[in-house]
Amino acid sequence: MFELLTRPADLEALLQAVAQPRAIVELAVLAACPLLSYAAVRALGKHGRLHEGSVWFSARIVDGVLFPTVALLLAVVAGFVMLRFMPLTLFRIGVPILMSLVIIRVGVRVLQVAFPKSPAVRAIERSLSWVVWIGLVMWVTGLLPLVLEELDAIHWKIGGADVSVRRLGEGLLTGIVVMLIVLWLSAAIEQRLTRDVADSALSLRKIAASATRVGLLVVGVLFALTAAGIPIAALSVFGGAIGVGIGFGLQKLAANYVSGFVILAERSLRIGDMVKVDSFEGRITDISTRYTVIRSLGGRESLVPNEMLITQRVESFTLADPKISVSTVVQVAYGCDLDTLIPKLVAAVAAVPRVLDDPGPGIALSNFAPDGLELTVAWWIADSYNGTGNVKSDVNLAILRTLNEAGVDIPFPQRTVRIERRAPALTSPRSSTAP
Repeated sequence: MFELLTRPADLEALLQAVAQPRAIVELAVLAACPLLSYAAVRALGKHGRLHEGSVWFSARIVDGVLFPTVALLLAVVAGFVMLRFMPLTLFRIGVPILMSLVIIRVGVRVLQVAFPKSPAVRAIERSLSWVVWIGLVMWVTGLLPLVLEELDAIHWKIGGADVSVRRLGEGLLTGIVVMLIVLWLSAAIEQRLTRDVADSALSLRKIAASATRVGLLVVGVLFALTAAGIPIAALSVFGGAIGVGIGFGLQKLAANYVSGFVILAERSLRIGDMVKVDSFEGRITDISTRYTVIRSLGGRESLVPNEMLITQRVESFTLADPKISVSTVVQVAYGCDLDTLIPKLVAAVAAVPRVLDDPGPGIALSNFAPDGLELTVAWWIADSYNGTGNVKSDVNLAILRTLNEAGVDIPFPQRTVRIERRAPALTSPRSSTAP
């Protein structure tokens, strides 16, 4: 039954069918299928049954996979029903068009979900659309079987196996389909694993998602090669070359991938940790298999290769304890009563919102400076990812208010500048000669 709706249509019969009154019925039913699909998908979206990050649904209803899929199913069901009462001709064009839309939207949405920030998705969408629509035109006009026969006549031997251009093309298409399915599954698994997970368990979920994606890709490549008719044993010749390439040309790339799995497995660095790598300080926002994303408090992001995190020194502010110490220095004049002043300063610093009570702030007489007594004020915070400069400013303001209330001056160096004025040097008048 489905073959009757998708087999190539005779152009002469198509032109004759357009002039028949039943063509209006077919066109009306074909037009109703997308409208009903749009209404159904929109209703599902309003009820919150689908979310924006899925392959089936998108911000625009027509961009998701669900819209053309539902329209295709409605058209197939309507075609099966109408075949009982009348012969169908326009459906043989409408159903393949809807199938083409489903293929295009599946490919594009899977790539958008798997690679959300890639600018190449738009170019792939245009290329895929051209290929699918050209294939549709060749199918409807009946040229596709002739082209496939000609491609099947071109063949050669690979590793003792007879391989034709047609089989290679079919294997390539199968490989593309398998890769799309693999990316779809891996993206869905990664979303499910990393959704609503605490930072402490996110690293293990990431390594599980990465390992799943790599395993699915390997299986997909092997399946695509088998579908193309290329025996796996024939690729053993290239195994040594690939190993040498990885050992020399792809040495750094392989090292970064291995380092990424090591970091995720041993959990020495976790998503959400505050670290300092090569004078760049920030919070880890993502750990991929090749690089780690570190976002500074100023909004800049640094992509650090994973090998660097393994081989170089990395300062972590939150590995064993999220508490870090922050300090500032202030000078007071000689002769002030430190026994009375220091408790007031400690109380003022402890009143700052982000300063911890345990351990509490402390003040030490650190130096007898030329201009005054140097006091080092230290305190602890537990949210370094919110920045240290802002809390340091709050503490300095609290110290300044306390010193002003206590009447304590902050000494500063004074300089005496002397300006000497010298009388201009006397010069002898020019001698003049009488005319």
